[in-house]
Amino acid sequence: FSMTYAFTENFMLPFSHDEVVYGKQSLVYRMPGDEWQKFANLRLLFGYMFTHPGTNLMFMGGEFGQTAEWNFQQSLDWHLLQYSVHKGVQDFVKDLNHLYRNSPGLYEKQFSPEGFQWIDYGDHENSVLTYVRKGHDEKNDLVIACNFTPVPRENYRIGNPKKGKLKEILNSDDAKYGGGGNLNDKITSSTKPSHGHKKSIVITIPPLGIVILK
Repeated sequence: FSMTYAFTENFMLPFSHDEVVYGKQSLVYRMPGDEWQKFANLRLLFGYMFTHPGTNLMFMGGEFGQTAEWNFQQSLDWHLLQYSVHKGVQDFVKDLNHLYRNSPGLYEKQFSPEGFQWIDYGDHENSVLTYVRKGHDEKNDLVIACNFTPVPRENYRIGNPKKGKLKEILNSDDAKYGGGGNLNDKITSSTKPSHGHKKSIVITIPPLGIVILK
């Protein structure tokens, strides 16, 4: 839905304080499932936000999975960082920020339709979205795959719009973020057509996870 108006204006893409007050709960506690799924969903949400067109804005506390609603009368629960699941979210957001600063494909054309290309938005059975973010130079393009279900998508084929080899540069399911470690150490390009492209790749998209390739 957001893509129907994403390129009609310059805009911020915020998760503001209004989302975590007045009984709405914190972002992580609004997620379904057990603790592992809640935190995986939160990392996926932030990954999707950072790779979506628009300038990102996060509200304090979200970057480490604050569990309580925002309360202006007290500080954030920084002590939560002693727990690996919260530290994992913080480390993931840190790496997302680093990726954003060093990936022109995420910001050079963020308000232009030329900066975004769907690979596939119709796989409703698997709840998977795949797309490309583009910069001025093709070498800065990123291929992104999101899995919005708690089921791993193994041997998942997507069209490859890029020349040359692709390498996984960020995966929200990395164990260092608190994930299950479903990584793509080696990605092989095939001449089998898929999604309107002459070549394709086969990857694992982790449960409630996002994979970013370059």
